[in-house]
Amino acid sequence: MFARHGAAVMGCDINAAAAQATIDEARRQGLGIDSCHPCDLTDAAQVEKLMARAAERFGGIDVLVNAGAFGAFGFIEQLDYLRDWKRTLNGELDVVFLGCQSAWPYLKQRGGGCIVNFASANAHVAHPVAGALAHCAGKGGVLAMTRQLAAEGGPHNIRANSISPAMIVTGATRPQLEEPGYKEGILAKLMIKRLGQPEDVAWFATYLVSDEAGWVTGADFRIDGGATAW
Repeated sequence: MFARHGAAVMGCDINAAAAQATIDEARRQGLGIDSCHPCDLTDAAQVEKLMARAAERFGGIDVLVNAGAFGAFGFIEQLDYLRDWKRTLNGELDVVFLGCQSAWPYLKQRGGGCIVNFASANAHVAHPVAGALAHCAGKGGVLAMTRQLAAEGGPHNIRANSISPAMIVTGATRPQLEEPGYKEGILAKLMIKRLGQPEDVAWFATYLVSDEAGWVTGADFRIDGGATAW
């Protein structure tokens, strides 16, 4: 979506095949995007390499979108401390911290820029049909972190906002949606009776990084079909 609107894009993925599929899809649409893959966003050295590569390739960094994450789902009695709890916080909090810290000097060098972090509807409400304790904690932390980033970024003209989607249909969520009763439980919470699509989020992210959102910072936006409005 950013490339469609004229942005020079550097993506990344820990899954090299998925990254290549994204590049190929962009090419089919007549768009060019760069990618750094495989890239583990929980590894500080790899994140620093990603940011340096983007800055060198494009002459700087204006926008950072922290959309990568890992989350383990389970009820508290089911969660293993290291495999589930710690890995989820690493995959939902550390990736945002490392991305922002590595991109921060480049954003300052440009005289400002924009950060978009991905929180979740579950930063605001409990998950309706599944155990999501670690996920709720991780995304709640993203919400709080984004407010502080906005405060620290203000003097440097760096804006920071978050998007809190409800269930979006992606390669990562399709296995969950196929579990008996899961999709029905999600839909029951929605005012608009359909699951979210990546485009629903991408359009709003495009607005947040545009000049039209130049006075928007420290805010969270719920792209959730009304799930958190009940």
